[in-house]
Amino acid sequence: MSEEVSVESLLEEARLNMTMPPPAERLRLREAGGLTRAQVATAVGVARGTIENWERGTSNPIPPARLPYLRLLKGLAEIHPAPATSTPDPVAALFTGEPSSTPPPPAAVPPAPAVPATFSGLETLRGPDGRAIEGDPGPCIRCGMETTYQSTDGRPLHSGALCQPAAPAAPVPAAVPAAAAPVPVSPVPARVPTRPQRRSKSAERAQADLLEMIRDVVREEAERAGGDEEAAGVALEKRAVPDVMELFAETRSSARYEYTAYPTLPDILHKPTKKRPDEIWEARPRFRHPDYSMRAARADVKVTALDTNAAYLSSLKCWLPIGRLEHTTGADGVGPKRSGVHLITPAEWAHPDLPDPIGDRDEPGALWVTDATLRLLLRLSGPKHGLTQAPEIHESWTSGATENFLDALRKVLSAARDEALTTQDALLEMYVKSMYSKFVSTMGESDTNRKIYRPDWMHIVRAQAHANLWSKAYKAHQAGLEIIAMLGTDELHVTGDPWQVFTEGRALSQMKIKYSDAKASGEYMVGKVKSDG
Repeated sequence: MSEEVSVESLLEEARLNMTMPPPAERLRLREAGGLTRAQVATAVGVARGTIENWERGTSNPIPPARLPYLRLLKGLAEIHPAPATSTPDPVAALFTGEPSSTPPPPAAVPPAPAVPATFSGLETLRGPDGRAIEGDPGPCIRCGMETTYQSTDGRPLHSGALCQPAAPAAPVPAAVPAAAAPVPVSPVPARVPTRPQRRSKSAERAQADLLEMIRDVVREEAERAGGDEEAAGVALEKRAVPDVMELFAETRSSARYEYTAYPTLPDILHKPTKKRPDEIWEARPRFRHPDYSMRAARADVKVTALDTNAAYLSSLKCWLPIGRLEHTTGADGVGPKRSGVHLITPAEWAHPDLPDPIGDRDEPGALWVTDATLRLLLRLSGPKHGLTQAPEIHESWTSGATENFLDALRKVLSAARDEALTTQDALLEMYVKSMYSKFVSTMGESDTNRKIYRPDWMHIVRAQAHANLWSKAYKAHQAGLEIIAMLGTDELHVTGDPWQVFTEGRALSQMKIKYSDAKASGEYMVGKVKSDG
């Protein structure tokens, strides 16, 4: 019996596979049935954004959701056939089985305009998985319209170069009989690139919808707890991982490329045992200035302990590899739009008054670091800073990358956090913090998140938080403050008045006082432990 069912299922799928309608018809059928994308997504077992991608044509249905989706479309086509036209719709004929009438002879197609030699042979920059890689938007070198894709030489170019040249040849006007009266022709207005504006408005609506989803969850758990805020907080923390993964899927509903959620990873990114970490060094600093101590005989220097707001949330803005990591030797895997992990030997750090950007290491020599750490080291060794020598790069595991991959998620969580701070909603603030912190921590080997396995992302985001903190320390140092301590991803202790350098507050771009049991005021005194000489 099971064999017959299996065979029949295969035959049904084979029949349906022959009738997959194009994206525009998928959208028409759903709207004709009065169904929302969320309803269809629930019925076929995917995210709402996936349905939107199928209807836009940016991706196509794949098993196991393909078959139920096809069944739904077939049923909708029977209820809502395509409107009758003088020429039968071939899409409707796919579902009804009725042959379409003989199509009219094709109209003469004017020859395609010539493409300037400068633009011939251009290819789209693609990752190891063959998918186009996005970058910063700019005007396409062929048609002039904005695009986030680019050519292999780094210039903006529509994916596959599927656009018209910027200056197409003017069509040859047809001959007009002499007796015919001249027909006035209205001037054609200049083409205005409106897509970015439409996309911006769509993004605003999408963020508003996602914010409402977050509010609904908090309200739901608060009502279920009957006013017990502690119980509601426990419930929100338990659901933070699945909720943030759903939010992540929703923020990718309009993405133009896919990513590899479970790539094949090198051994260096696997934990040898549950208790032992992998080989990636995140550069966590435990810096304390060697010239100062709280135990000095004369403690006469005031120190302010500062705290970075939502360090991991800010560090979601970082370069992440989106494909399968590929191995290279030397510096071949290093590039402005590639990311991953690198085996390097850093140069010696000779600045005792500034934290070592590598952090505190017990042993010198080569070590595996993330792209975020390598970018920091290369920046500090460049002509602008000149603080160290460039590291020696031995080998890398990298793929094509983008800096904006998690930006939509970062923005919606930041907006929810801002709202929580404005309204003093402690539950909402705690829920948002649980989501972004657990999202980062469970991207590696985790039993609580089975939807993604990217330990390389986890290390890069954490290392980016350390790099951001180092940049704040350098900014304070340049302003004349001394760095007494820099700890973890968010703690910075400085002398002098920090509010001449930073803005005090809870916003992501601001700093606040670091309170603790030992230093309730966030301030303490230290003294010199050795002479200036």
